[in-house]
Amino acid sequence: MKKLRILSLALAGALCVSMLAGCGSSDQGTANTPAAGGETTPAGTETGSTATGAAFKLGGTGPLTGGAAIYGLAAQRGAQIAVDEINAEGGDIQFELRYEDDVHVAETAVNAYNTLKEWGMQISLGSVTSTPGIATSVLNYEDRIFALTPSASSPDVIEGKDNVFQMCFSDPNQGLASAQYIYEQGLGEKVFIIWKNDDVYSTGIKDQFVAEAEALGLEVVGDATFTEDTQNDFTVQVSQAQQAGADLIFLPIYYQPASLILSQAAATGYTPKFFGVDGMDGILTMDGFDASLAEGVMLLTPFNADAEDEATQNFVAKYQELYNETPNQFAADAYDCVYAYKLALETAGCTPDMSAEEICDALIEVFPTITLTGLTGDGAGITWDSTGAVSKSPKGMVIQNGAYVGMD
Repeated sequence: MKKLRILSLALAGALCVSMLAGCGSSDQGTANTPAAGGETTPAGTETGSTATGAAFKLGGTGPLTGGAAIYGLAAQRGAQIAVDEINAEGGDIQFELRYEDDVHVAETAVNAYNTLKEWGMQISLGSVTSTPGIATSVLNYEDRIFALTPSASSPDVIEGKDNVFQMCFSDPNQGLASAQYIYEQGLGEKVFIIWKNDDVYSTGIKDQFVAEAEALGLEVVGDATFTEDTQNDFTVQVSQAQQAGADLIFLPIYYQPASLILSQAAATGYTPKFFGVDGMDGILTMDGFDASLAEGVMLLTPFNADAEDEATQNFVAKYQELYNETPNQFAADAYDCVYAYKLALETAGCTPDMSAEEICDALIEVFPTITLTGLTGDGAGITWDSTGAVSKSPKGMVIQNGAYVGMD
């Protein structure tokens, strides 16, 4: 198979600005994410992990209940595993982790953020999903609390905010990479798009996909849309795709509406290929969904739970032992976030007695200089530019026999 062309974000030029008092020089650092090991105590909403000494207070918001809880719980659990590993090492960098439930609602996320701020949060995991993430990132910027979100992928989360970074691919990059992958792998000749027009995540991916498809000569034969209030019946959209002669349907949406689209297409005997994005991750464990309907669904994701490297295998084994399920990319991205913080704090020489603003200024300088080899991306490592955008390569995956299998 031809390899996917992935845009590489240019790293910022060498930074020579001195660190604030309490931080050392920002020499370029690299690190590998250690394999998981030791005992883990999952954190609840109100309590964090126990550090062996003075600890950095790390907070985040996410949907821990409600329809999007699969994403928030995964991020919380992945972050907690990393925190417990690091704390068990007994080194200079220790964390106290606390997550607050935002139920995937911006207003609730703001209240959750303020609770964390009152708790004394020094560094942040931002919010798990994009709409709450946009709201809380504004507060991170105003309060000068550095944020590294595992999965809030809208460009609006980081745009104009020098202290808000992303671990996940941005929505436009997902759209661009998906169009490239479909075209280069010859997965479909006539593409139809079903997207959600009141969701910044879906619209951002869709718009860039359409632009890149046009540039490549990939034929988009039509699109159909829906909203939060109309995502219970997709017979019209599926019929439109079939009438347009689409042999591939692109779904830049979350897995809940995607499950209905798959079910309703199957009920009509319409069998196009389906290609999704990272929001599709979770469909195999959805309550009440016949996972066999997802057979052959393709998507791009930064994480492969079936990867053979030791770090991934150990993380997956620990996650399965604790939660009796296979971790998705949201768990892996959050795990990588914590180790990225460890590397950046070590590189900057930060200490827990520093103020959030002092730590923030130091991390702004350091993050564009570090390279993390984590669970997500590939062997080239994870890097950031000065805008907060991440550079790492996605993996093509297909669902086969109820599991994700690499396509490359």
